[in-house]
Amino acid sequence: MKQSISTKNAPAAIGPYSQAIKAGDFVFLSGQLGINPETGEFVSTAVAEQTEQVFKNIRAVLAEAGLSLEQVVKTTVFLADIGDFATVNEVYAGHFTAPYPARSAFAVKTLPKNALVEIEVIACNTESFSA
Repeated sequence: MKQSISTKNAPAAIGPYSQAIKAGDFVFLSGQLGINPETGEFVSTAVAEQTEQVFKNIRAVLAEAGLSLEQVVKTTVFLADIGDFATVNEVYAGHFTAPYPARSAFAVKTLPKNALVEIEVIACNTESFSA
């Protein structure tokens, strides 16, 4: 059974999808952009600031699901410009500790609303890993 997760502390979905879906012990977050949920606008035109806001949005959706970044097991990073990889990676590294989640990163032609970065995550209730 799947359950939709939604919070006003992250930007509303801009299409026919959920901010996140809980399925069993896993929560699958839709890609988050660097949009301030209060204004509906990007926080900046700089990739570092957009990436920081992406993580604020991810944390908000995870919190609504009763989870945190420590329970993220997989991320996918989408970049409008692969030249921004080092900057995004530096911000990203400040939000995770070892063991780090598995990750994929891609440059794409265009992101929604012409964002510079989008990140989606999969998290798991770590209690399910207990022996």
